[in-house]
Amino acid sequence: MNTAAAFADFRRYPLICALTAVTPLTDRVQVTWADGRISPFHHQWLRDNCPCPQCVYTVTREQVLEIVDVPEDLAPGATRLDSDGCLCVEWQDGHLSRFDPGWLRAHAYDDQSRTERLASKPKRQLWQHDLQLPVFDYQTLMDDTATLLQWLLAVRDIGLTQVRGVPTEPGSLKLIAQQISFIRQSNFGVLFNVQSKADADSNAYTAFNLPLHSDLPTRELQPGLQFLHCLVNDADGGESIFVDGFAIAEALRQEDPEAFAALCEIPVEFRNKDRHSDYRCLAPIIALDALGQVSEIRMANFLRGPFDTSVEQMPRLYRAYRRFIALTREPQFRLMQRLEPGQLWCFDNRRTLHARNAFDPATGARHFQGCYVDRDELLSRILVLQR
Repeated sequence: MNTAAAFADFRRYPLICALTAVTPLTDRVQVTWADGRISPFHHQWLRDNCPCPQCVYTVTREQVLEIVDVPEDLAPGATRLDSDGCLCVEWQDGHLSRFDPGWLRAHAYDDQSRTERLASKPKRQLWQHDLQLPVFDYQTLMDDTATLLQWLLAVRDIGLTQVRGVPTEPGSLKLIAQQISFIRQSNFGVLFNVQSKADADSNAYTAFNLPLHSDLPTRELQPGLQFLHCLVNDADGGESIFVDGFAIAEALRQEDPEAFAALCEIPVEFRNKDRHSDYRCLAPIIALDALGQVSEIRMANFLRGPFDTSVEQMPRLYRAYRRFIALTREPQFRLMQRLEPGQLWCFDNRRTLHARNAFDPATGARHFQGCYVDRDELLSRILVLQR
């Protein structure tokens, strides 16, 4: 009989509620918690999640057992609660599984536990023009992990933040982006310079106004986070404009469910082409996650190809598209602010649409630097800091 670890994870699971009883049933084990909750666990689920060193490599904490290697009808020979309050299952083949009650409660799949877990998931905060913009100090973020975590949570839940006091030397942006993780490189480079230039390979590198958009919608995976750091801003105009794309999508869902469905269902092609590259992606403007919540907005009218859908669907798509754009132009949704030297925006590029008013390069220099970090890196960094 092997000695099994109580859990196999880098995270520790607090004991929210103690186990008080265990009852073996035909195809499952039923446990009772101190608060009266009853949680059933099927035999296969328990064996599949055994955390012992034979089933999980203790260095990587990754599973080595494959459930297909265990008999489908394997059943416990005995079950009990040990002196530490852990659930112990001795299988008919002699294998022992020992489950920490904190871990078991965190993964229980009875209806009450699953509902509780869903309710405890991070809640995104939809916003409009009157958002109390989360503002953070650069040096504090660099020195204090508690403040760093608060910044990352604001990026995750609100999707738009500002950092002030950033050094204005070119390349300074890299240091703060790397507080999260590595920078995602694109055909525009690791850091890209947003300046007006004659041989521009993007409208962003002109003095034109840019309508509300997400960056790189032409990629299969749009960048998750975007940073824009102001080095110099002496030109007239060029104010930054933001809208919460998720708030726009939800407003459309409430106002016109048919238009919302059209933007979720009908793919649109986005194209980004220059003298050296040609990127194209066919995807809906609104993407939903597995729970039906809006998870991504893909939008850049200046990078959109001609609509290509059926004759019957074309009027439906245009009606929905026009209404979405019209909503983004409503003042109630738009936050506008001029970025000054030493300030930067960090926002969720797959949620927060951004725009820029036209500026006059004859009135002064304007130089921003930008970069991208994937959303997965943000979420990973948050979880590690929360340990």
